[in-house]
Amino acid sequence: MINLLNKNVQGIEMSGIRKIANKIDRSTDVINLTWGQPNFHTPTYVKNAGIIAIEENQNAYTETAGLFELRKAACDYVHDLYNLSYRPEDEVIVTTGASEALDLAFRTILEEGSEVILPVPIYPGYEPLIRLCNAVPVLIDTTKSNFKLTAAQLEAHITEKTRCVVLPYPSNPLGSILTKDEVVEISKVLEDKKIFIVSDEIYSELVYDEKHFSIGTIPSLKDKTIIINGLSKSHSMTGWRIGFAFAPSYLIDEFYKIHSFNSICPSTISQYAAVAALTQGPHTEEVLAMKNEYKLRKELAYNRIKEMDLEVVEPKGAFYIFPSIKNTGLTSLDFSMNLLEQEKVAVIPGSSFSEFGEGYIRISFAQSSDDLIKGLDGIERFLHTIKAVN
Repeated sequence: MINLLNKNVQGIEMSGIRKIANKIDRSTDVINLTWGQPNFHTPTYVKNAGIIAIEENQNAYTETAGLFELRKAACDYVHDLYNLSYRPEDEVIVTTGASEALDLAFRTILEEGSEVILPVPIYPGYEPLIRLCNAVPVLIDTTKSNFKLTAAQLEAHITEKTRCVVLPYPSNPLGSILTKDEVVEISKVLEDKKIFIVSDEIYSELVYDEKHFSIGTIPSLKDKTIIINGLSKSHSMTGWRIGFAFAPSYLIDEFYKIHSFNSICPSTISQYAAVAALTQGPHTEEVLAMKNEYKLRKELAYNRIKEMDLEVVEPKGAFYIFPSIKNTGLTSLDFSMNLLEQEKVAVIPGSSFSEFGEGYIRISFAQSSDDLIKGLDGIERFLHTIKAVN
């Protein structure tokens, strides 16, 4: 019977992330620097809204596109923060996390043979979704361009089959962002082409030294731009599973069809909690405190890694740092596995983020400062061990 299974599904391999995670699951004393989720609790006012929804028996289906109150709050929120203009009536859909929003977008715009441009190293969740659509990922190596997609690189990789370009900024695993000038240069390449833009902005609130600039604010591109966002990272709501897709109404209409047969609607209780997250002040003390703490941890990690004589680009957003371990002579998977076994410190091998991530490791500073310091200490000891052997 196995021969009857979907070949696209069978072709999806377990990532290096899961290989490390499976090792961690069997150990209770590991310093875990792999987590892609905040170590903070969901803000109190958000949890209270969820409790009230339960107590008031808000347990029925909502509108398939999501509570209108939530859609309006989401449109107001991105307008206030990023100057994005979308109508709550027909230009936004509430999804079960940003992951479902990505799936809806790709399944709507891709056909067999469509090419999707991905700047790599990149979050490993995009490529399987693309391949499940029988589309083709086209990888652009950004390791020589400060981990950023440039307009020149993009133009050089566009073909008659290019259907979409993904802009994953701020970036997981790199922590890189695109400045306003860089986004504008990319927009000039795309403005006269029939190519969709999927801008994954799930980390948009975690930009440390400047304001996030969204390509969705450029009028000439709005008709072909899909903005992906959610509350997992900004409000520490990973398990609440609330995401958003903002797009022109002709796209949202198509997303709606898939969404209605896929999940019907996100958790009703989570939606009421999300309304509170977005309306009780986008910059509450709790949310700002999380961002400020991440910035302190980022500076700690960056300075320590430089002291270890590892090449590293300072992250400007998200909560990851991506140092090179090429001078150790180990593959990223061997480095990560040996580090875990010898020092009980878990990091993610760079090869998990495409072949162009080989020679790097991803360290998350979404953990507590104490764990981050202990983990960095372990990495430093491990590097000394490697030098002693060599």
